[in-house]
Amino acid sequence: MHCLFCKIIKGEIPSLSIYEDDIVKVVFDINPKSTGHCLVITKKHYQDAFDIDRETITYIYSNIVPKIYSLLKEKLNIEGLSIAQNNGLSQDIKHYHVHLIPNYSKKDIKKPDEIISNF
Repeated sequence: MHCLFCKIIKGEIPSLSIYEDDIVKVVFDINPKSTGHCLVITKKHYQDAFDIDRETITYIYSNIVPKIYSLLKEKLNIEGLSIAQNNGLSQDIKHYHVHLIPNYSKKDIKKPDEIISNF
């Protein structure tokens, strides 16, 4: 399989991870839209929202998103959070993932390696 996210999950490609369990891994986006922009990546390969099972989506949105939102507020003092999930043509990597994009009143984007020590 040539899926970039599957390779990250298997540890074949390095990533800066801030959370992991049996179902998902949360990593910083290497091209962040804002400081702390991270991705919730399913460990099982699903192509998109039309391929994934309801239980996994429910788990992500009811457990993981609130957990990571709290962590980002605590560690980076974020002021809000945008949540995005792309499908089909708008999906750069064809593996289900959710973007968690912190919002700040001031724009000062730091790269993941600049903030990983906060976690």
